[in-house]
Amino acid sequence: MHEIRTGFGDILKRQLELAERNYEFLADRGVRAINVMGAIGSGKTALIIQMAQRLQGKGVRVGAIAGDVAGDDDYRRFQAAGLPSTVINTGDDCHLDAHRVGHALEEFPLSAVDVLFIENVGNLVCPADFPLGTDQDLVVISVTEGEDMVRKHPKMFAQTDVIAINKVDLAEIVGVDPQRIVEDYRKVNPHGRAVLTDAKSGRGVEELLSALGF
Repeated sequence: MHEIRTGFGDILKRQLELAERNYEFLADRGVRAINVMGAIGSGKTALIIQMAQRLQGKGVRVGAIAGDVAGDDDYRRFQAAGLPSTVINTGDDCHLDAHRVGHALEEFPLSAVDVLFIENVGNLVCPADFPLGTDQDLVVISVTEGEDMVRKHPKMFAQTDVIAINKVDLAEIVGVDPQRIVEDYRKVNPHGRAVLTDAKSGRGVEELLSALGF
């Protein structure tokens, strides 16, 4: 049997270096960035738009990067909401990485934004290993995904700053207790903040912004 050397440790080291470069690049331009992760259909895009609208109402300039394997649906939603935005298509990769984000930042009109939401590719596994150089990480989880998502993906939730438990208006219908998800999150991350949200109605969005320090 052949021995296969992947060099994954070297890849992660390089990603950390690139993430630090992105962080400094953004900080030098006075831009605060938030990495928004979560499964497909959890409501990441809708929550970003809800938060952006409230921040804009307070005079904060907001932009967004849409990360997807393919397509530009989320990018077009950001554009329709009036946000300076761009799209990163990753092809076969199930996550954004600091290298791709760095190139996008070089082309992005950062002088026109104070806050930049970076919407990661939709899943709860791959993005956990690839820091982007953002100020904060936000994970969006929908009650429609089930009550055990934190238990199934402890790494993702253990290292994030804030989680939004979204679509809580459907909790009773799908038989999920959002407080159980909160309890699971506190077990893996006692220092994180969990906020119950409903992106469709706007419920919890102000609390979510407060949890993120706005």
